[in-house]
Amino acid sequence: MKGKMSTEMGDIIIDKDVLAKYAGAATTECIGIVGMASVNVKDGVTRLLKRENAGRGVNISIVDNKIRIELHIIVAYGVSIRAVSQNVLENVQYKIEEFTGMEVESINVVVEGVRIIDED
Repeated sequence: MKGKMSTEMGDIIIDKDVLAKYAGAATTECIGIVGMASVNVKDGVTRLLKRENAGRGVNISIVDNKIRIELHIIVAYGVSIRAVSQNVLENVQYKIEEFTGMEVESINVVVEGVRIIDED
């Protein structure tokens, strides 16, 4: 189902892919995030997505015009997963609600991996 808002001029319909890309971009701008993860269920292999494909690491569902988000992330080694996840939750919720005018019902963060970041 797509997100839908009604105005006096007509309806606004937001595709789930748009929401996924926006949520992925909001996630990757958070400190401690290396990137979004794509999981191949068949092989159980996780891979790091490039920034332009960040929406592929996001699952969106819309029920009763409320957004449910599942984020698959890869975090930097040495950071507090709890602190990074909390930052992601707050940032994504704020940006999606501000962007769409719709309510975010829930956000689940799935940490798929940890990567060491080269500082050179």
